[in-house]
Amino acid sequence: MGSEAEPQRLQKVLAAAGLGSRRACEELIAEGRVTVAGEPVTLGARADPRAAVIHVDGARVVTDDRMVYLAVNKPSGVLSAMSDDRGRPTLAGLVPDAGPRLFHVGRLDADSEGLLLVSNDGDLSHRLTHPSYGIPKTYLCEVSGPLPREVGRRLLAGVELEDGPARADEFRVVDSLPSKALVEIVIHEGRNRIVRRMLTEVGHPVGRLIRTRIGPIRLGELRPGTTRSLSLTEVGALYQAVGL
Repeated sequence: MGSEAEPQRLQKVLAAAGLGSRRACEELIAEGRVTVAGEPVTLGARADPRAAVIHVDGARVVTDDRMVYLAVNKPSGVLSAMSDDRGRPTLAGLVPDAGPRLFHVGRLDADSEGLLLVSNDGDLSHRLTHPSYGIPKTYLCEVSGPLPREVGRRLLAGVELEDGPARADEFRVVDSLPSKALVEIVIHEGRNRIVRRMLTEVGHPVGRLIRTRIGPIRLGELRPGTTRSLSLTEVGALYQAVGL
């Protein structure tokens, strides 16, 4: 992704990344709160903003200005892809200036909605989607009712699907009516349509599914079909969640 940048004074690199004024960043360095490549640094240190691994108070700070981290609220009917040879709506239509290097982190089925992350950070994206890192994802599901109490117990204990067992990390009933219920389920797996299949297995097919959270990142008030850049704190939290 291009050549390395020239090493710059560390306080300038931190200020450009959004950590405050250069003076405030000098104070962070002087107080011993900044490391580069795992080593404490002192005033006068320099770093390549495109290559250095910098932490402040133990949290990773991304200083490479080429990195893109976006949250997207995917509407139903949009594919979790950046392009489609059949001309169907894709994430590229929701992301401003979607370049060829941007890719989605994980996926949602076309008929599912909610939070997706889009980035060009390959290392972070790989870890966020790899099952060994166990990043939890939270879903809000509208299912057929009424909902017996044992449904939650079964999902937390684990159900057998055709491609192996699956278990919810957390489950709660948000709202319940005789004909339908709203439930929240947290899982850390990413198998195809796994939430829908789990709820169908316990006799309550999903009518509508919205992903509301991926690890530390929440969907919040982001409107369907819109995109926002992740904050410095949010990107740092993602790095921390996967041990980078």
